[in-house]
This record gives sequence, C-alpha cells and structure tokens, in this order.
Amino acid sequence: MPLANTPVMSIISAYNEAWENGDVDALAEIIHDDFVFNPHVGGITMGKSDLLGFAGSDGGPRSENDRILFENDSVGVAHSIVHFSNGSASEAVLSFMKFKDGKIISMETGATPLSDDYKLVGQE
Repeated sequence: MPLANTPVMSIISAYNEAWENGDVDALAEIIHDDFVFNPHVGGITMGKSDLLGFAGSDGGPRSENDRILFENDSVGVAHSIVHFSNGSASEAVLSFMKFKDGKIISMETGATPLSDDYKLVGQE
C-alpha cells in the first residue's frame, strides 16, 4: 500500500511507458488476464496474448502526444497520435479503458486517419 502523499503512477501512464519501452513483461502486469481489446479496425477482438504479441513485435505501432483525458479507479480515456510501420496514414486515436483489480480489463479505440499534410486548426 502506498504511503499517503506518495504519488502512484496511473494505470494509463504505466501502460504508455511500458508500450513505449517495448517492455512486454511490464505490459503483462498491467493487462488483466481476462483482457478484451476491440480495436477500431477489422471488426476483430483480441485478448491479452494478442496484445502482448503485437506490442513485442518490431513492427508495432508507436505513439506520440500521449494524453490522459480522464482516469479514475474504474475507467480511463486517453488520446494519442499513432504511427504504423505498414505505411498507412497515422491516426489520432481515442482509447476507452475499463479497469479491474488495478489492471486494464478492456480497451476500445476510435480513430481518425491523418494525412501527411494534416495540420491542427490554428497551426501554420
């Protein structure tokens, strides 16, 4: 149990850090054994082993501008720009996660493809 006033890393921050570092062992600790992932493409559902295999591959997606929009003990919402090694357009990805026992038990994403010349409104 953490000491009072000792900051505890959020589940989403721990997930992002492990993903960025390619730390499959850390991800395995963050992802619940009953994990279900419903990505925004392909109409498929993946489990924990699928996600860990994807994360551990050289061609896995990489993200930037990771932001936690909301997180409590039950759910979290995050946003990031994701780049894929298969040459597809980068995407702005919104992730909704449910937590159980301090781990991610489900994740669902929605995304908007970004073209190479995409600029945020107000940026020149």
